[in-house]
Amino acid sequence: MAKSRLHILEDEELDDPILSIVNAVDVFLVIIAILFIIVMENPLNPFNEDKVVVVKNPGEKNMEMTIKDGKKMEKYKATGKIGEGEGMKAGVTYQLKDGSFVYVPEQDAAPK
Repeated sequence: MAKSRLHILEDEELDDPILSIVNAVDVFLVIIAILFIIVMENPLNPFNEDKVVVVKNPGEKNMEMTIKDGKKMEKYKATGKIGEGEGMKAGVTYQLKDGSFVYVPEQDAAPK
């Protein structure tokens, strides 16, 4: 008779609704930890001291560029207008087969 009472108590512990709540809390803690890691890895994280340039929608009319230099952050939006100004040729840019660009400054491009 002692065995059957023990068996009944074990079944009652398995059906305890508090255990499922504790398991749900554990799952949420894991999800929160993962989200925290993702936020900390974000290049625009305010705690990150690196220099970062992020370009959204490159080449489109609604292109935006965010530049982060230490704690200073600047955001630029494309207006669709062509800029004007005075200046001189500073170098040549080449596009490689892999799609990346290489800038080669000219020797006589140094400011006088």
